[in-house]
Amino acid sequence: MFTEEGIVMLNKKFHNGKISNKSSLDFAISAAKSKGWLEQLAYLLRSVIVDHAFEDGNKRTAALLIIIYYTEYKIGFDPEKVSKSVIEIAKNNIKDISKIKRMIKDAAR
Repeated sequence: MFTEEGIVMLNKKFHNGKISNKSSLDFAISAAKSKGWLEQLAYLLRSVIVDHAFEDGNKRTAALLIIIYYTEYKIGFDPEKVSKSVIEIAKNNIKDISKIKRMIKDAAR
């Protein structure tokens, strides 16, 4: 489970780590505490991708979150499918946690 500081550090790999939607990020972190890892990740992705938690680098930060979770849980994944999922979530403004979870699962091998 990530903390705000941990997610900010990930965003700093791509931009300056400045949060532009703190309430969404706080909600995602809080909501994810009592969930399984896949639902935790879905809440974080919605906050980062759809609600634009950061000034810039949101999609790259989201892709890195997926990769970190899959690596931590020793799940194989297709990097191209990870990218496509992140782009589709952003392009279609997908907010439904269940749909985001399905899309995350589709990136697994």
